Amino acid sequence: MILSHVLHLLAAMLWIGGMTFAHFALRPAAIATLAPPQRLALMAAALRHFFRLVAGAIVVLLATGVHMIIAGGGTMAARPGVQIMFGVGLVMMAIFFYIAHGCHPKLRLHVAAEQWPLAAAQLDRIRVLVLVNLVLGILIVAAIEFL
Repeated sequence: MILSHVLHLLAAMLWIGGMTFAHFALRPAAIATLAPPQRLALMAAALRHFFRLVAGAIVVLLATGVHMIIAGGGTMAARPGVQIMFGVGLVMMAIFFYIAHGCHPKLRLHVAAEQWPLAAAQLDRIRVLVLVNLVLGILIVAAIEFL
């Protein structure tokens, strides 16, 4: 149970920390130093690598989360914070899969075709959805801590 808890926390930290880094450090630095073609290419490539990490983190989160819920007596025995974490976590995963399999492939296609305005629009859509997921992740941390 302790190993599941540690792995769960590490996976959540990777996902939430990565979103924070991308949104508040990488993106502003890219805007400040790179022209749009280079910035869009950098972000498309960086997100591709990050999304692979998040996909792995999601597998770990689901496996360890389900394990801990079952070991704790099931969903009915789980405290409200755990139930909220599970439900909102599933929403976050759905948003992630939409970004990774809907928006990001379009971004990469537009970058490859040098369609910079279309690429910028896709990157902005991804930015907004990542921000939504970041807020949801922070709310999960608060829910699990206080409920």
